[in-house]
Amino acid sequence: MKKITIETPLEIYDTIEALPVLIQDLFTKAQTARNNAYAPYSHFKVGAALLLENGTTVAGNNQENAAYPSGLCAERVAIFHAGATHPNKVVQALAITVQAADKTVNTPVAPCGSCRQALLEYEIKQDAPIAIYFRGETGPIYKVPSVASILPLAFDKSFL
Repeated sequence: MKKITIETPLEIYDTIEALPVLIQDLFTKAQTARNNAYAPYSHFKVGAALLLENGTTVAGNNQENAAYPSGLCAERVAIFHAGATHPNKVVQALAITVQAADKTVNTPVAPCGSCRQALLEYEIKQDAPIAIYFRGETGPIYKVPSVASILPLAFDKSFL
């Protein structure tokens, strides 16, 4: 038997001000998107903002539905919007922020498994990493260098 360890590189920033100005601006856009989220059932709002190689920002927020599986997470709304409106532009970074109605979330919240899979598809397609910055409503910010770093042993087109 062979045993390996999978590690995730992680940078931790104590404040938004510790981030590059471009990423601070990306978080501002993610917060705006979060505030406009449609979350009448979970009361958990998520905002995402993507930075494209040409400086364009594409935002998304969670969109819930009474038929729960019909809703969509903020990260997928943003990446699918980017794919539809900027199909050949490289996504350089993603900022994610959340807000709960009943408490202050001060711990970083990473993308769910479905969002990781969707984001990885775009990362593979563009053959360049997408840096992900995520946080709660307040508190520290986590940064991972790529989607692949938080989705080890991923399923991709090579299996088809």
